[in-house]
Amino acid sequence: MPERQRADARRNYARILAVAEAEVAAHGVGASLEQIARTAEVGSATVRRHFPTRRALLEAVSRKQMEALCARAEALTGESDSRSALLEWLSDVIAYSVSARGLAAALVYEGAGPDSVHENSCSAAIEEAGTPLLRRAVQDGAVAPGITVADLITLVVGIVLATEHHPDPGASADRLFRLSVAGLSPRNGASPQG
Repeated sequence: MPERQRADARRNYARILAVAEAEVAAHGVGASLEQIARTAEVGSATVRRHFPTRRALLEAVSRKQMEALCARAEALTGESDSRSALLEWLSDVIAYSVSARGLAAALVYEGAGPDSVHENSCSAAIEEAGTPLLRRAVQDGAVAPGITVADLITLVVGIVLATEHHPDPGASADRLFRLSVAGLSPRNGASPQG
């Protein structure tokens, strides 16, 4: 009997996760846990047993995207232009976050303690993946010392959340990201248009 219960629990988890992915894609971070339970044909308690918090649900829904972003960071680590590699990866994080509603919310850092980022598995994975890119860009003098991956992800999350209701959130987020990278000074020679 316990073996059957474990198989049922695995099937329920997979069904809930599939429904949650669709609901988060359609409704973002505000996806209804009750609607997820109804659509997955399980009780609300079953959803909460598998995902005790909304953050746990968002992290599970975002896991594949996080793995792809981490793999992308690793692939870019060997690029010759460390600044371009870092910016390309951050652009990928923005693109994923815009296209996958709920991902930016899953990346939000919570808590005031110095280790609070590691309470959020999505943020911890992204920080670990981006650290070699940032470290190399700092070593090459392409990025100012003292900037952290947490700083950069906070910037990305802010941009994505600020533009999510724009008519073209991807273009708006990309423009704001380029503006933040170029700075406000016209002598930087970069245009927020691209």
